[in-house]
This record gives sequence, structure tokens and C-alpha cells, in this order.
Amino acid sequence: MEWVLLVGTNLNDGEDYQTSLEELGALAKACDMEVAGSVCQTLETVHKAFYIGTGKVEEVKALALECDADVIIFDNSLSPMQMRNLQERLEKPILDRSALILEIFADRARSREAKLQVETARLQYMLPRLVGLHAALSRQGGASGALSNRGAGETKLELDRRVLERRLTQLRRELKEVGSERKTQRKRRAGSGLPRVALVGYTNAGKSTLLNAMLDVYGGDESEGAENGKRVLEKDMLFATLDTTVRRIEPEGHHAFLLSDTVGFIHKLPHHLVDAFRSTLEEAKEADLLLQVVDYSDPHYREQIAVTNRTLKELGAAGIPMLYVYNKADLSFQGGVTADGCFAVSGDKIYLSAKKRIGMEALLSLIEEKLAGGYRECTFLIPYADGRAVSYLNENAVVYETEYVEEGVRMRVNCKREDCGYYEKYLI
Repeated sequence: MEWVLLVGTNLNDGEDYQTSLEELGALAKACDMEVAGSVCQTLETVHKAFYIGTGKVEEVKALALECDADVIIFDNSLSPMQMRNLQERLEKPILDRSALILEIFADRARSREAKLQVETARLQYMLPRLVGLHAALSRQGGASGALSNRGAGETKLELDRRVLERRLTQLRRELKEVGSERKTQRKRRAGSGLPRVALVGYTNAGKSTLLNAMLDVYGGDESEGAENGKRVLEKDMLFATLDTTVRRIEPEGHHAFLLSDTVGFIHKLPHHLVDAFRSTLEEAKEADLLLQVVDYSDPHYREQIAVTNRTLKELGAAGIPMLYVYNKADLSFQGGVTADGCFAVSGDKIYLSAKKRIGMEALLSLIEEKLAGGYRECTFLIPYADGRAVSYLNENAVVYETEYVEEGVRMRVNCKREDCGYYEKYLI
């Protein structure tokens, strides 16, 4: 177990630095570290060489010795020069917020795609920070070949850079292949004609719990229990899951739809990660409807909504219809369950508890209402010779009535508008 000292800064830029520092502590715990102490400095501008003031550097060094901290973590992204200078002055391993998040992602990655994405992000983070890693090696010396006029440290640095750049090239090629496979999968799902709904939101807001709740309530017998792989991991920790999963939700008497769970967002999420996970996050961009899951019990949930909306805008998903799902409402909502079966519904907002399965029916109604524009109620008279059409509608539409008459099968259904047009010749 490693003990860490947290260092934050108040730059008077309107951000709640105390909340950010608390979140940094939660990130450290998610990386199996224990917080030994924290310190903060108010700055007008950051110090070019050390990020914090030189006097504060000495204070941090003394505090780290006093609390016996193994690692010092800064709640900001440090430049390569700042990290190098701090490490030399503080004589302790230094991490910044970006490096800490990358460590968590590396530990959580399970699928091949997630591992490729995380390694790509880590190498992009490391490349500009190679300078100074070999400062102990001599810059003098001669050798034969292309690097003959370079010292040992410079040669080592150049070799490391080449190794990383070759690995990055290989990773990008593999990610492009995986991205093509994912694009093919998305096209196949789009070809199914089922609406696509994506769960988005801040990390640990309860997205995976909500997906499992929908599976338990509406997924059918085949998706009950974790042993068949239908359910996803749900755990009370930051970034418990990284892999995007897609499940078919089939409520009886309602339209089926595809529900996807995406990686969570966080304040100051490293751009390397956003870029590396862009193909995974395309699930949100391609969705017909977004469900932004919000931890209503968190006092800072409004700031978390703002972070999620900013990230969605960066991804080009800002214009997609959205429902705000205020989860964990049982922990803080004043009042009991209403006649709608949830804590409250107001416009595009619903207050529920995914863990206690409270509000699932009300959420389903809101989802159907949002997606209703793509459906139409129709009555068909299908000749017995076209059994394929009957089979298709039974599988892909909500069937209200089926009657077998002399001319064929009379079906009153709620189906997709394009299906209504496709079977227009059978409309009555």
C-alpha cells in the first residue's frame, strides 16, 4: 500500500478546487493508494518551472517527509519540465492527474480494444516526457554510426523515442483495424432497425447499474444472472468499467431497443484518453437517444452534468435527444414514490433508483415517448402466402391484435414507419 500526498492549486478561475482535490483523493483510492495528507496554494498564475511557488515546493517536501508519503500527486497536468524539476527538488516520485487516470485505466482495461486504447494514450503522454529521464548519463562521448556525435544520454533518449514511436504506429494500426470491426458491428445493429439508446454520464453515476436493472426487468429469462455474460460489472468506484457493451432490451408489449453502456467522464479527463477512446465513444454519437445518468446524491451533480455536456460536445454528440436520469434519488430525494412508480418526472428529467429497481417502468415510458416519432400504428391484411411478413412483424413490432380470416392474417401493430411503408400494399 502506497501513501500519497495530494497537491492542489486555486487559480481563481471559478473552479471548485476543494471538490477537485477530493475527487483526486478518490482517484488515488481507485488506484489502491491511501491519502496521507493534502496541501493547496492560491496562485494568480502557475510557476513556469515548478507549477507551484518555490517556497511552496519546500513546504510540500517537508510535509511529504512528515507524513511519510511515498508519492506526491498534483491535481493538474504538469509539463515535462515541471515534472522533472519537481521530482529533482522533492526527491519523491511525482504523478499528475492525467498520469493517475491513465494508471487507473491501465488497471481496469479488460478487452483487447480497451488495452490498445489505454496503451496508446499512455505512450502519447510519455513521449514528450522522455527528456531528462537519462540526465544521469553523460552527454559526452563518441561512437560509430548515425549517433556518433551524441552522448550516451542523448543516444539512450533517441533510442527510447524511436521504440515508443514504432510502438505507437503499431498500436494505431491495430486500433484502426478494431475500429473497422466496431464500425461493421454498428452497421449490423443499424441494419436491425432497432432504435439505439446510449448511457452516458460522469463516472460512478450508476450507468452499469441501470443497464443491469433494465436487463433484470425487461431483458427476459436469457439475461438473468451474471453467468451468461449478459450483465456487466457494477461497483462503487471510479471507472469500474471501460468497455462499451450493447444489450438488446425487450420489454413485453413494448418496442425492443439496443442499450449501450459507455465509459464514464470526469473533470480534466486527459485529451489522450478522449482521442484514444473516440472509436468506443462513437456509440454515443451514433445513438438515437442519450440517457445522461446523474448521481443525484452527489452535492456536485450540477458540475458533473456540465462536464458531461462539454465532453459530448467535443465528441460531436451534443445535438442528440437526451433524457436526464437522476439516479440514487432514494438517498436524498424528499418524498416517496409517486403514482408514476418513480420519485418524480419533470419534462426530460426522471428521478429513480437503479439499484432498488425503482422507476424502471416510468423510464421506459419516457424512452418510448422520445422514440415515438419513428413509429406508427397500422392494420395489415397479409396473405397466407407471405408468412415471412407475419414473422417479421411478430418479431419487430408491437402486436396488439392478430386475427386469422379467409383472406389472410389481419394484424394491428405499432411498427416502424419504414416498415409501414415497406408493407404498404397490405394496409387496410
